[in-house]
Amino acid sequence: MVRPLGLAIALGFAGCHKEDDKAEKGPPEPKVDGETVQFVADAPQLASISVQATEPRKIAITHVTGRLYWDEETTVRIFIPVQGRVTSVLKDVGAYVSPREALAEVDSPDFAQALADARTALGNLMASEKGLSRAKSLLEHGFGAAKDLEAAEAAYISALAERDRAAARLNNYGGSDLPGTELERAAGDRLEAKIASFAGNDAAKNARYLLRTPLSGVVVDKSINPGQEVRADMMLANVGPITNPLFTVSDPSTLWLQVDVAESDLPALQVGLPLKIICKAFPKKTFDGEITKIADTMDPATRTVKVRGVVKNPDLLLKAEMYVTVNVLEDVAKLATAGVEVPATALFMKKEDSFLFIEESPGRYRRQKVKVGVEQDNKVTVFEGVKAGQKVVTEGALLLQSVVEPEG
Repeated sequence: MVRPLGLAIALGFAGCHKEDDKAEKGPPEPKVDGETVQFVADAPQLASISVQATEPRKIAITHVTGRLYWDEETTVRIFIPVQGRVTSVLKDVGAYVSPREALAEVDSPDFAQALADARTALGNLMASEKGLSRAKSLLEHGFGAAKDLEAAEAAYISALAERDRAAARLNNYGGSDLPGTELERAAGDRLEAKIASFAGNDAAKNARYLLRTPLSGVVVDKSINPGQEVRADMMLANVGPITNPLFTVSDPSTLWLQVDVAESDLPALQVGLPLKIICKAFPKKTFDGEITKIADTMDPATRTVKVRGVVKNPDLLLKAEMYVTVNVLEDVAKLATAGVEVPATALFMKKEDSFLFIEESPGRYRRQKVKVGVEQDNKVTVFEGVKAGQKVVTEGALLLQSVVEPEG
């Protein structure tokens, strides 16, 4: 049957309208129920959404720059208390030294005078002691006068004081085993042996001063050479009032570490927390440490707090003044309340609050307000709102937000 042309055209237009309506209809719209968005299983928007399970927070602070320096409890910076000329350097950098071991020999007129004063004081003390004993004996046998005994006692006290002054002067030059009050009745050769023991037998004869170390350890630095003139007030010409130690002796098996921590990270810190240290020289090796001190004041310029740690260095690989990367591990007892870590892309702001979306089931997402910490290494700590193991949207959060609040 042949249809009229007008009817055929009308039917053709009607068919086109039905196909256009079907094409324009597209996928079904997601359902929004308060804070929740539900997509159908084959919704194309799901291809733009990625999720990731949250992990418990195990590191309190990550990738903080720190500086290593000598452990001040096992370090001594040695100066010289006399003026003179260096005749010999006995220990070089890297040498192990024991307490009271000599580091350098110095020709010192100051020390020679101190030795001479000590020997003179001892001679006068022995002479006055004999005079006092003789005066007592004569008075007891009726051959002496009381005034002679009094004069002998005064001379003895004066000699004793002079001996103590000379011994104190030698003590100030670095000796704790020098002649003291226990030598009031010592023979001359005994004090002479003490003086020689302090200076060294040959050095005592030549009035040479031996610069010694009070602590054991390794010579880690020195700024002294034979022929150099040294004095007690020697200072670095280019550093103003900072004195220049001739030797530095330390135990390099442990080092101190200083890190500057932001104010917002203080709640995560406490003394005793373990540290993991990484340096550029040994990128595949991790060194262990521990927080030992948190400063009581904040640096007003940088708004940071100085934190000190002790680092174990058994193989002596780490060096003082190295810059290292520090991770502060979280206290195991606090892991339950330490929060979780999420990628920074999962979070978005709405006014002053932070939000993210949690996947409740495939295609179903719920907006959640959260309390967050500071971003580090593209990760943010979430303290409230999300539990460990929950899946959060890491890509597509803004798409979901535009569905929940089309105009917001």
